[in-house]
Amino acid sequence: MSTEQAEPNPADDTSASDTNASDDTSQSAPTSTADTVRAWFLGRLPSDWFTETPAILLDREEITVLGALAAPDSAGTSDAERAAAAEGRIRRFREESRGRRIEIAREAEHKFRRKVSWGVTCAGTEELFTTLSVPVMTRLRQPERQVLDTLVKAGVARSRSDALAWCVRLTGENADAWLARLRSALKHVEEVRDQGPGRA
Repeated sequence: MSTEQAEPNPADDTSASDTNASDDTSQSAPTSTADTVRAWFLGRLPSDWFTETPAILLDREEITVLGALAAPDSAGTSDAERAAAAEGRIRRFREESRGRRIEIAREAEHKFRRKVSWGVTCAGTEELFTTLSVPVMTRLRQPERQVLDTLVKAGVARSRSDALAWCVRLTGENADAWLARLRSALKHVEEVRDQGPGRA
């Protein structure tokens, strides 16, 4: 992972405010972890960084902040020139925001115990700056292993693990609507669980 990510600092003064926020549950309705993380980032990110509300994506290990940059003035330019201009704007944002992104990431990692990654989109170009690659162990039966081996033999993937990652990407690309409904249902489950007995 890029050296842009700083390790959480135990001396951060965010711990006191974290305690106060977690203790004050009687004054507001329970919210899911995902909602809490998104709300924190939307309040913490500079308002002039992105042209629209950034996407805050998270799982058990990582939080990814994906924001949109203003497109460069592309009047009268070719596709190649527009792409180069977008690449330049992304590079400028990455360098100019590095210090503040490290500061925000350090605070978030201390508060939420997850690594923080960053990415932007600009004029149709998306670039992720820092992301985790997390090993995931699984058990597969022979027919499932044969699928992976076929992808390896056909040159689609270099190894079984690469083939499995390819399958996950393909599923994500072709099942967006179904996955969106599934995530919505899971969010509802989280909200109901957080409102259960003993959560007040």
